[in-house]
Amino acid sequence: MKICVLDGFTTNPGDLSWDWLYGCGECTVYDRTPAELIAERCEGCDIIITNKTPLRRELLETLTELKYVGLLSTGYNIVDWEYCKEKGIPVCNIPSYSTSAVAQLVFALILEHTNSVSVHSDSVHGGEWSSCKDFCYWKTPLTELDGKTLGIIGFGKIGKAVAKIASAFGMKVIACTNHPAPFENVDFTSIDELLAKSDFVSIHCPLTPLTEGMVNAEFLSKMKKTAVLINTSRGQVVDENALAASLKNGDIAGAGLDVLWSEPPSADCPLLGIKNCFITPHIAWAGFETRERLMKICKENVLAYLSGSPFNLVY
Repeated sequence: MKICVLDGFTTNPGDLSWDWLYGCGECTVYDRTPAELIAERCEGCDIIITNKTPLRRELLETLTELKYVGLLSTGYNIVDWEYCKEKGIPVCNIPSYSTSAVAQLVFALILEHTNSVSVHSDSVHGGEWSSCKDFCYWKTPLTELDGKTLGIIGFGKIGKAVAKIASAFGMKVIACTNHPAPFENVDFTSIDELLAKSDFVSIHCPLTPLTEGMVNAEFLSKMKKTAVLINTSRGQVVDENALAASLKNGDIAGAGLDVLWSEPPSADCPLLGIKNCFITPHIAWAGFETRERLMKICKENVLAYLSGSPFNLVY
């Protein structure tokens, strides 16, 4: 059994173990695989595990030994799963492993806007408090979340987790989803009403042809000038040029993003350098406990396949 992990570093930079996988056969774990080496490293493999390294049809057609594809992610657009389905090759993903972690980062981004922790900490370390004539000072307006309205677009597991945290802060929660169902302390509404009423808008919808570029100039024009946009879903949901223009023009108050259209971003990404736009490098899923859970599910997926009963199939 020949096994290859094409890009294992982000999942396991050294604080977790691949020993369980080495015990399954002849296994090679690569930190990263550049495009020109994908075919060579996949050749002759029975099992391929990938995170963001693409497995397209033209490559898969050459891999005559391939019997199983494992993903180190929930999303599976990186693999031509339709080809795999045609050939009876199981493709298994990692569902629902990062719900709590993503919801946590949503509020880290929100609180950076309301409390400016990094700005004030930097000012203290820079000597401003030591030289201050008063016992305290603040460099930005400080805002309470209690009583503010959070609008959630997409109300799956992560959206629900975000709603629960918002309720604990005393926020009013409204949501827009194609499948509304009663949920404690949440009112469902249209997207236009949500944008008009929300102090914070948090995106939690999947990337589809309908949602790609959804957050465009028209969408942003319907938000309050005092509102903040949060996106921890997929970068392609947001038209970055439109968001950059809205932020620079003061049409909305700020943004907090964990995902961008292109990752890593190019040096000319229009959102880089905008002061009221906080950007983290796609880290919502990256906590130790979260990655440990991911690895556990990956192991369960592989062992289930080897036992003849694969689960977490994407098709």
